[in-house]
Amino acid sequence: MALRHIALFRWQDGVTPEQVAQVERLLGALPDAIPALDSYTFGPDLGISGGAYDFAVVAEVADEAGFVAYRDHPEHRSALAVIGPLLSDRAAIQYSIPGK
Repeated sequence: MALRHIALFRWQDGVTPEQVAQVERLLGALPDAIPALDSYTFGPDLGISGGAYDFAVVAEVADEAGFVAYRDHPEHRSALAVIGPLLSDRAAIQYSIPGK
């Protein structure tokens, strides 16, 4: 059963474009570092429909063990250590992907 993980971030007031670029660099390194990731995308809200969050991360893994491997991987934990202090809010969900 393949899983999709979606995380949504709302930045604190005062987070700079340079800080967001650092987050993007850290996240961009994760697919090469974490073999459990089958698909990994992220990016800022485009503002098309007045979104409530500023940034999204979408990860796909083969199963729950793959999600745990991603969640607990040292490179991911290191990225979260940078991201966490920048957040005013975060939402996340994991769900099964039909047909995968």
